[in-house]
Amino acid sequence: MGIVIAIIIFGLIVTVHEFGHFICAKLSGIKVLEFSVGMGPKLLQKQKGETKYSLRLLPLGGYCAMEGEDATNSDPRSFRNAKLWKRMVVLVAGAGMNFVLGFVAIMIYVCMMDGVPTTTVKDFSRTEENGVTTYYAESYDTGLEKGDKIVSIDGTNIYSFLDFNYVFYNMHEHEGHEVIVKRNGEKIKLDDVSFGVKDANRKFVDFAIIYKNKNPLTVLQGTGGQFMSMTHIIGLSLKQLVSGEVEKEEVSGPVGVVSTINKTAKESENVKDGIMNLLYMMSLISINVGIFNLLPIPGLDGGRLLFCFIEFVRRKPIKPEHEGYVHLAGMVLLFGIMIFATYNDIVTLITGGKNG
Repeated sequence: MGIVIAIIIFGLIVTVHEFGHFICAKLSGIKVLEFSVGMGPKLLQKQKGETKYSLRLLPLGGYCAMEGEDATNSDPRSFRNAKLWKRMVVLVAGAGMNFVLGFVAIMIYVCMMDGVPTTTVKDFSRTEENGVTTYYAESYDTGLEKGDKIVSIDGTNIYSFLDFNYVFYNMHEHEGHEVIVKRNGEKIKLDDVSFGVKDANRKFVDFAIIYKNKNPLTVLQGTGGQFMSMTHIIGLSLKQLVSGEVEKEEVSGPVGVVSTINKTAKESENVKDGIMNLLYMMSLISINVGIFNLLPIPGLDGGRLLFCFIEFVRRKPIKPEHEGYVHLAGMVLLFGIMIFATYNDIVTLITGGKNG
């Protein structure tokens, strides 16, 4: 069941992405030849007007085929003959729909929470004995106070509690850190703040945060904060990947993601937790797909956008065949990375994570 759910989530994310291209192309007057959900052999196909609608065997993909994407075409409604701004809108729309899906999934997730988490300190780890309260939180001893809204830690912006998880997971214990807080409406910089001992999941546990009651405003604020956090964390992770800070064994592909979703579904304690965990995973993957597709890599939407910017600067397009060669090379590179990531996933599954 977990694998089926994972495939459904993947299919939804890809379909939403391609639908973004499709609907903007239609609204822009660009001729759409085929809109396909899935890849490989077709299971169902229906022609409606000038567009074919297909359902294909492999659910981990899809496409929106437009007239004249990679070649000169005399059709006035071809992609290349559309105005530059229309082409750019169509290219951005796929990632845009992934961001919308991610935002909606986070909003449902927040609505299912008991309260809306903030980044404001509520209290510190403490013991009470004979009416005497003793704090043992290192952050309390090194400058943090109740009511402080944490703005950043060591230069990393804190948009929601998700940023705490990321920052603390990668933080060393007992070291001094620069923390900027908003206290009594004023931003204050605290030097040499340290945080307490990590638990089994490498999370610091020496302070608690305030949870607000749910209403339309707090839900929207909480959703926006978590959306910003996910976007921020994905950006930092991509930076680490490019700089080589991520080990090759940590690179994962579709098989690994499906395995993670499957594990998440199976290990959830109850139905509510299962739904919330899957919503979290879906939002993270959807936003990730959106950001990745906007990278200026040939073969991706971002690579095509780059050629649009070059055309804007040059005041004339690059020859379609030359651009096509570049995108083909990019696709070969991406397929190579995908094969490598899939190999890593399979080795990890076989060895139980010990893929040296």
